[in-house]
Amino acid sequence: MLANKECQAALEVLQESPLYDCRCKRGMKKELQCLQIYWSIHLGLTEGEEFYEASPYEPVTSRLSDIFRLASIFSGTGVDPVVSAKSNHCLDAAKACNLNDNCKKLRSSYISICNREIMPTERCNRRKCHKALRQFFDRVPSEYTYRMLFCSCQDQACAERRRQTILPSCSYEDKEKPNCLDLRSLCRTDHLCRSRLADFHANCRASYRTLTGCPEDNYQACLGSYAGMIGFDMTPNYVDSSPTSIVVSPWCSCRGSGNMEEECEKFLRDFTENPCLRNAIQAFGNGTDVNVSPKSPSSQATQTPRVEKTPSLPDDLSDSTSLGTSVITTCTSVQEQGLKVNNSKELSMCFTELTTNIMPGSKKVVKPNSGPSRARPSAALTALLLLMLTLAL
Repeated sequence: MLANKECQAALEVLQESPLYDCRCKRGMKKELQCLQIYWSIHLGLTEGEEFYEASPYEPVTSRLSDIFRLASIFSGTGVDPVVSAKSNHCLDAAKACNLNDNCKKLRSSYISICNREIMPTERCNRRKCHKALRQFFDRVPSEYTYRMLFCSCQDQACAERRRQTILPSCSYEDKEKPNCLDLRSLCRTDHLCRSRLADFHANCRASYRTLTGCPEDNYQACLGSYAGMIGFDMTPNYVDSSPTSIVVSPWCSCRGSGNMEEECEKFLRDFTENPCLRNAIQAFGNGTDVNVSPKSPSSQATQTPRVEKTPSLPDDLSDSTSLGTSVITTCTSVQEQGLKVNNSKELSMCFTELTTNIMPGSKKVVKPNSGPSRARPSAALTALLLLMLTLAL
């Protein structure tokens, strides 16, 4: 239609109007109608499919601090590790949902619909199952839904319960895995699915300019966007029941991509190897907000940087002034004697264990491996006294 000069002129006029900058709210009463208006304008201004599309939703500016604190209580952060390890936090999350009338009602509804077998050859009505799941995640407060989706696990039984949260045999799995690009194209034919996918990319796309790997260091926006895709063709889920690693993916593969294989792999990696999404899920499961460091550099961390705003101690460690303790902090490769980050796109970061020691006969704490560029004040003072003595003689 852009070949039509009158159509193109009309679209250019819209670009200068307030209508062009309007956005929608997820779960609003007329959400679909709002999204139809949005895409009718913005799709007319693109010549073809873009890899990443702008989100039609209003940006999430609030934080999850309260919910993170609540999650830390239920995950056992700061209590006896033995007691915490024996707890099934995903089971606890389901029990908490049953204590809330709205959560219990909508959860029972989608479980009933998604488990209802139509015939031996057809396990369930996927369309109705997806609709029931969307109602659950859109209408139940995130303090309940997030605990069920992102609960932390210490064993396989807990991780399997987490994987089974969305009844994957009906809502997720199929006889064969479609090509991911074909699945994306199918999703983009539906205004709601297209919008949720665009919102996921906008809020969960790996960012190497932030400390957490998330745009604007906003975990809530990413977790909300992930939950918002459940109940559509692009529904994501945990790929296995491993408690030691977190890998999520839509039900698709890149087999048969032809010359589009590179683009397909890039699309799939936004789910399977996404540091922002993985860090957000781990942070919520552990009950740690952005300003709390992870407890240890575990194997479940991705290859991309996983850091927090400040190298503060986890809740279960003693105060940093205590002596003889090991603290875990993050280090970044910065220009020597400066604070500016290296201009390369990637941030080189690492986890370093700093062990504090006490100098014999003194109360000073010395960090090992402190390089020669950072001479101790006592050495500098001694050198200065010797110099003054020499000049006096």
